Amino acid sequence: MSREGALDRACTPGGELQPIEKSARGLSTSSLSPSPIPLLPPLISHSRNFYNILGVPRGAADAQIKRAYRKLALQYHPDKVSGSEADKAAAATKFADINAAYETLSSEETRRIYDRYGEEGVKQHAAQGGGGGGGGGGFGRGPQDIFSQFFGFGGGFGGDGGGGEPEARRGADVRMPLEVRLEDLYTGAVLGVTRVKLVLVPAAGTRKCACRARVVTRQLGPGMYQQFTTEECDECPAVAFEPETKELSVTVAPGARPGEEVRFFEEGEPEIDGDPGDLVLVLDPAPHALFARAGDDLAMNATISLAEALVGFDRTVPHLDGHPIRLAADGVTRPGAVVVVPGEGMPRAGKLKAGDGKRPAPPSRATHGDLHVTYTVSFPRTLTDKQKAVVREHFRWPAGGKDEL
Repeated sequence: MSREGALDRACTPGGELQPIEKSARGLSTSSLSPSPIPLLPPLISHSRNFYNILGVPRGAADAQIKRAYRKLALQYHPDKVSGSEADKAAAATKFADINAAYETLSSEETRRIYDRYGEEGVKQHAAQGGGGGGGGGGFGRGPQDIFSQFFGFGGGFGGDGGGGEPEARRGADVRMPLEVRLEDLYTGAVLGVTRVKLVLVPAAGTRKCACRARVVTRQLGPGMYQQFTTEECDECPAVAFEPETKELSVTVAPGARPGEEVRFFEEGEPEIDGDPGDLVLVLDPAPHALFARAGDDLAMNATISLAEALVGFDRTVPHLDGHPIRLAADGVTRPGAVVVVPGEGMPRAGKLKAGDGKRPAPPSRATHGDLHVTYTVSFPRTLTDKQKAVVREHFRWPAGGKDEL
């Protein structure tokens, strides 16, 4: 039985059986394959949508499929993904799906089979010795093999390069500061950002594209030649720029540092016949009324009265997430004194996930820095005669000149 004969009995991606129009007359038992290929099940319950995985329409051109693969493969490559083990596992699965989609859709033969029979049809085609077949799905080449062939190096980002797909032209990256509250850097947050950018849209008419130089040699006479360069261009549909408004979500991890970058792929400047650049948001903490950050530590100034400086005090101030910090002393506090409160600083980067930024109880230096409190003593502007007499009575300068405090 031919390969097409087996596929004609398969089902479509939607699950409908294809009618068998070929006649069986004239076939003898000796013409049947000794190892018949099993028929596909009538329903495909877990078939992946390769077009959705790459984010391209069903009728996408080869160049569009390559651009989509280049962007997603670099974004989800295991060497590029950081975070928890769960995040890395999810990215590895996504990376395998991306490579499976590209291997299938980049081949005219396997793409035609996929469009008609879905992923199961491509698997059966590969099982019969056909090319392609969605690496990472249990058949065909592995994700790293596809990535290496496309980019021309050995699976990671430390290879020597050479070969592979030529680098696509890219638009400029856009770098913008993103003002972030210190409270959000302490607890972690997901912030909404509105991005207005120019995008390319189809326009009426045509334009020159893919222009290249061509050297032409012309004979001027016996033994006389002239070389000159001409420009040759293809004709492509015209395009125009239009503004587009898009909502982006920025995830700020607890303890994120000033100057950290959050990159959005292809959200930068557009490039005709190329890929857009990236949007890079740089975290820029806004000043806080009470706290100042110094690495993983926080610093604050506490003002106490003269009476509190002499006899002690016990008060609380709210932290960045609202929990109270106790500031207390049972003796004399000198102006400018600095007291360190352990574990009440900023979260240490990478120790907590977004949403887990509240400090543990009791405070822990393993996950948070320290809080440095500098005390300022507020002196009275004036004293009455009676108050002066009390001060002279209780704080007389000793005969030896030594300060009693």
